[in-house]
Amino acid sequence: MTSSAGIRIAVVADTSLQRHILQQFLLKQGYQVVLNSDPQHLDLDVLQRCETDLWLYATVSANDDEDDCVVLDYFLDEAAAPVLFGEGSAPERSSEDYPRWERSLLKKIMHLTRHLGDVQGANQVPLVSMQQVTEERPIELPQCFANDLAGPGQPAKQVWLLAASMGGPQAIKAFLDVLPKGLPLGFIYAQHIDPHFESSLPQAVGRHSQWSVRLCSEHPCVREGEVVIAPIEHELKFSPDGRMQTLQTPWDGPYSPSIEQMMYNLAQSYGKNCGVIVFSGMGSDGSIAAEYVQQQGAPVWTQNAASCACSSMPDSVRNAGFSSLSATPHGLAQALVQHVSSQYALDNDDIERKLP
Repeated sequence: MTSSAGIRIAVVADTSLQRHILQQFLLKQGYQVVLNSDPQHLDLDVLQRCETDLWLYATVSANDDEDDCVVLDYFLDEAAAPVLFGEGSAPERSSEDYPRWERSLLKKIMHLTRHLGDVQGANQVPLVSMQQVTEERPIELPQCFANDLAGPGQPAKQVWLLAASMGGPQAIKAFLDVLPKGLPLGFIYAQHIDPHFESSLPQAVGRHSQWSVRLCSEHPCVREGEVVIAPIEHELKFSPDGRMQTLQTPWDGPYSPSIEQMMYNLAQSYGKNCGVIVFSGMGSDGSIAAEYVQQQGAPVWTQNAASCACSSMPDSVRNAGFSSLSATPHGLAQALVQHVSSQYALDNDDIERKLP
């Protein structure tokens, strides 16, 4: 097991209580805390000069403040060290939930720093540099779609699920940043994250994208050109006419939202007119339902291990034999453009053959 000695962690949290609790927890585990600040007191120079092996981003009140945006953009686009997002506020130490919170956080930290060790020290190159993942040019929209843009608010006939856990916000942002607007589809984005971070996800992943990213509650339908955040605490289903239905009941299973259940619900409603891309994440959520999605005639793709902050989740889908394509976020975006273009060409060929 990797020793915590010599491993450096930088903390960014928006309350003094949260910063204190995290510092005490990290020091107790033997880690070095090299920075502990709120985002308002950080700028790009401080972030770039900080020598750390892991960023722990525990801010849950992201807004349009310029300082917050600089920090968020750095962590999503430029950070050379892994970033652990959205773990939420620590429970009271006297709470029965506190030991569980400690174990969960420690497990994730150990996973993201497992390449750092006693022998080689904590100065190795991190698993993934987000600069390597995000330094890609936007993909050009195929001409067939550029000449046939749907009107605003058009309900999407084809809906894809973007599924992610640890390392997901960076990967999803890299995917959306290069994906051209104008494709005739919409997305549901299911992210394992603390519920307090749910309202921050649209800004976090959509700031530089041509795609609109919004919460589920803002409109009942998934529309073309937009990404809808799956609710974290309540199950999401679809009515026969395609409208989203947020149930009062929580998701089944140990994760929220449940990617397994989201896959089933989406495939039951959209059949072959859906698709799933499993991005970076810890665990195996989605590896069972992927078979059902494929049985409906819909594709299941995965982010490749080399570009993941944590590849356990896409690995589990690949190992089960249900991933038909594996690539970087940019490669997945390119493949999606090609896939939708091919579908468009086939549909037009069918229409021409049926004409008298």
